[in-house]
Amino acid sequence: MNGEANLLTLLQNMRPELQDGEFVFCSLEPAVASELSLSPIGQFLEEEGLTLILAKDEAEANHLDFTFPCRKITLKVHSSLEAIGFLAIVTEKLAEHGISVNAISACYHDHLFVPSERAEDAMRVLSDLVKQSHRSQ
Repeated sequence: MNGEANLLTLLQNMRPELQDGEFVFCSLEPAVASELSLSPIGQFLEEEGLTLILAKDEAEANHLDFTFPCRKITLKVHSSLEAIGFLAIVTEKLAEHGISVNAISACYHDHLFVPSERAEDAMRVLSDLVKQSHRSQ
């Protein structure tokens, strides 16, 4: 399951892909979450509660409080969890364009959650970053 760790290779091959649907972040007590039939695409247990990343429609259908309506961009390069600086460069480039991002790394890919209204802008920024990395060889 070793992924790519070379920074230039990651940037050149990240192939950003905008996923369908809109997502939100919710925080619930773990006991409450276990009573509901939810299908989160991500979750993380914190002291304050269980953070779930859900389809916005699912959160609304279950009358859940949520924040950060967003779109998911998957970087389609198999990145190593030990890669150094990859997400730092990606998130810095988005920040330069005033785009907030919540990044999540999984075993195969990195996933960027960006505000729904800025998703297309984020895709342009990421595409430009790929082009720049090819020119910097």
